[in-house]
Amino acid sequence: MGQVVALDSLFHSRQVWHGRSAPLPDSSEPTGWPMLDAALPAGGWPEHAMTEILLPADGVGELQLVLPTLARMTQAQRHVMVIAPPYVPCVAGWESRGVVMAQVDVVQATDRDVLWAAEQCLRSGSCAAVLAWPKQADDRALRRLQVAADTGKALAFVFRDRRHVAHASPAALRLELESEPSPRVHVRKCRGGNPPTQAIALAAGWS
Repeated sequence: MGQVVALDSLFHSRQVWHGRSAPLPDSSEPTGWPMLDAALPAGGWPEHAMTEILLPADGVGELQLVLPTLARMTQAQRHVMVIAPPYVPCVAGWESRGVVMAQVDVVQATDRDVLWAAEQCLRSGSCAAVLAWPKQADDRALRRLQVAADTGKALAFVFRDRRHVAHASPAALRLELESEPSPRVHVRKCRGGNPPTQAIALAAGWS
């Protein structure tokens, strides 16, 4: 039986090649939350990709995560689609955060049509971002959204119950939001690097 050799010693003696992944380019889509940007490998939302936001319940302030991004996009006259939200967006509230509502369309869709509508909007190439609240979404359906976001060069935000955190996901970024005792987010998966071990506080600017 061969001798057991520590892998580190082989690296140091250059007997085994140690590959390094290429660093991700800086994101041109900052989240608007400096501490979150600092924790993400590209310094912002993964571009042309899907972000999955896992929630303890609907209406815990989850839209605060994306409103800075929506404000920046709509002020630049880029279009945003909001598909099957559990609550009708508060126009005054969104406008107070800088969102130009003339650039936002809200689509009411049945449970079976949410994923189809989101995919079509993402693939269209006419949307900067698509937000969707599917009740049911398996790995294949989520993968289609990821591909559609890449095809249409858009950001996809999918809001789901946090019970799905234990399930694998094709999302480029997965965030789990906690609202109590204070708002914070756990990065459960991030493309291009390891998720930070500590939760990220979001209290400053959260309302």
